[in-house]
Amino acid sequence: MNRPNLDSMLLATTDPDRLHDWYAAVLDPQADDSMDDYRVLRFGGFHLLIDRRDDVGPTAGDPTRMILNFDVGDARAVAARMDEAGTEWLAPLEDRGGSLFATAKDPDGNLVQIIQLSEKDRAAMESGA
Repeated sequence: MNRPNLDSMLLATTDPDRLHDWYAAVLDPQADDSMDDYRVLRFGGFHLLIDRRDDVGPTAGDPTRMILNFDVGDARAVAARMDEAGTEWLAPLEDRGGSLFATAKDPDGNLVQIIQLSEKDRAAMESGA
């Protein structure tokens, strides 16, 4: 039996164009497509689907419930693009023993964490240590 594979996430919003434009500008997806009324951004093998919904509020009600973690190659460059976009920071970029972490709010208030692991931390994670 094939095991489940987490492939995508639906991000509901009252303003899909604004949300799409922010994610596309600051995180540089590998693909940026439309499918029916969805905006579909691909990051590695993961797809972020952005959809207009009338049954959600304009901001995230409990943003700490879910945090989107993005593994990035240059956290400083991503943070600079977020600053240029006027992004609000929950936790600005910081060095934690050679790995870089920051937590921002997208335009709807959802939490987005950027992570650039050090080679040491990446090797430990991949080895299961």
